[in-house]
Amino acid sequence: MASFLKSSATRWTRGDRAGGPPRSRRGTPPSRVPGRKTKRRPPALGLRAALIWGLLILIALVLGIRLAHLQLIQGPELRDRATQQQRQIGAPPLARSPIVDRQGNLLAVDRVMYTLYGHPALFHQPPGVVAATLSPFLERPASDLTAKLRSQNTGVRLADNISAEVARRIRQLRLDGLELIPQQQRFYPQQDSFGPIVGFVNLDGEAQTGLELTQQERLAIAPGKPTVVAGPALPVGNLRLDSPAQLQLTLDTRLQQVAQDALQDTLATFGAKRGTVMVMDVNTGALHALAVAPSFDPNRYYEAPLDRLRNWVVTDFYEPGSTLKPVNVAIALESGAIQPNDVIYDEGRIQVDDWTIQNADYESSGRSGSLSITQVMQYSSNVGMVHIMEKMPTADFYQWLVDLEFGQSTGIDLPGEVPAPIKTREQFLNSRVDAATVAFGQGVVMTPMKLLQLQATVANGGRMVTPHVLRGLVNEVGDLRWQPLRPAPTQVFSPETSAAVLAMMEAVVRDGTGKAAQIRGYRIAGKTGTAQKVTAGGYYGDGRITSFVGILPVEAPRFVVLAVIDEPQGENAYGSTVAAPLVKKVMESLVVLEGIPPSSTQALGGVWVVPPTPSTAGGAPD
Repeated sequence: MASFLKSSATRWTRGDRAGGPPRSRRGTPPSRVPGRKTKRRPPALGLRAALIWGLLILIALVLGIRLAHLQLIQGPELRDRATQQQRQIGAPPLARSPIVDRQGNLLAVDRVMYTLYGHPALFHQPPGVVAATLSPFLERPASDLTAKLRSQNTGVRLADNISAEVARRIRQLRLDGLELIPQQQRFYPQQDSFGPIVGFVNLDGEAQTGLELTQQERLAIAPGKPTVVAGPALPVGNLRLDSPAQLQLTLDTRLQQVAQDALQDTLATFGAKRGTVMVMDVNTGALHALAVAPSFDPNRYYEAPLDRLRNWVVTDFYEPGSTLKPVNVAIALESGAIQPNDVIYDEGRIQVDDWTIQNADYESSGRSGSLSITQVMQYSSNVGMVHIMEKMPTADFYQWLVDLEFGQSTGIDLPGEVPAPIKTREQFLNSRVDAATVAFGQGVVMTPMKLLQLQATVANGGRMVTPHVLRGLVNEVGDLRWQPLRPAPTQVFSPETSAAVLAMMEAVVRDGTGKAAQIRGYRIAGKTGTAQKVTAGGYYGDGRITSFVGILPVEAPRFVVLAVIDEPQGENAYGSTVAAPLVKKVMESLVVLEGIPPSSTQALGGVWVVPPTPSTAGGAPD
């Protein structure tokens, strides 16, 4: 065994392996064997590996230093910048509180709209493909979008006023090179129904007219309120539900829409210039409807003529005509100049100084005769009214006009109200015709809102209330957080005077010029009016302004409804034919919405029901 191991070792050391080079017995490397040529071995890998490892360590060291710099030195700045960018991507916070009606229906609200920009330099698809993809969402031809995208490499403004829903769908396309910029915008869901009342906020976020202007301090949400959280805060639909309060009005959207539609139909039927119909609570002065036509859409205010941006119901004057007669009768009754059962002789036409005053139907009928005070109202006798007001001293008549604040505004919480001018005491006393014409509602001017206030005073037992459209600021459950301060009502007529005039006005609707306003089962008081319009030269022309006032229910008055129609056209355009049917339409909806029960058939206790006095006088078209 030992000899075998020795033999094997000898063969191995001698290089007897197949293909192996011979080795010297003393272990001399083959390269050192004399006379032999051998291949050189490759250089050692240690240096190369060291270089690679050194480079990796250097890169890691640089990255570590950079990371430490970003985290420790630039960290706060970058964090603030990231938060700011995220807030810009998300929806901006509410700027103004919503405006709602008496039921909480939205009239004005902040919403988020988007502007879409394209940056063709960042597109991964041809501009034509991007345009074709966006076309259905933007509702614009793809060719127009393509032309825009090819006009420049970046910052192409593709569309404005994109809704939150459309913006969400565009984001889902995941197209590179598109940018959606959010901005706050005021939105008016009721469009033109409340335009002259609510007003509008322009595209720069500045309130311009209406309640948006007068109540902007209360509508503004305090800066710094956490309405946007870090990250892309998306709105819920078009409304961000983070407003601390809402500005609530006394108006009823349902009744307002009925009044607006009926008013527009009346204007179209008679080719009238403009008109209004208003509904007010006679006991509180709260308006439930204030329709004006033509109106404007606050969402597109820039398309409206300038004259539509103001509410002419509180800014423009007109001569009320015969609708002022109930107020003058109340003055005469309260001052003791007449009694409810008095009789007045109506000549049909009289001369006052250099002026001829006649009844509206005098040319057609020439009627004259004795009239009760009720019949003076019932037939709208101008001459009869002149004789009634002649029974009191002219100075007392003028003082009543002052006491009823004819030269003052109503104090309504709408902007732009202008007090109507009134003649001086000297002018009124020195001109006999002035007192005569004011007796039947001409020669004196006022706003439609002022006449509404005066009619409510007649209806509610003689108390002058302040018209208003604001209820106040309410929280999410409708509790008041702020309410406007208003003057206490002032007693100007006695309840007996008020009841007597109401009974006369009920006769106007039952048997007189106001029959068109009758509603079966309800006792309604009213008065028609058709006044000539003064031209620019100060003379009465062919233009007329028609009106009708309705009060219901007579047994317990709650509402007064006034319609005024400016320059209706046609031979049959009077208060009885134009304005009275309009008021009836509104009252029919009013009794349903307010749940007013039909009137009792029993006699009304405490009201002077004046029987008609036989007369040859006929009904005027007034």
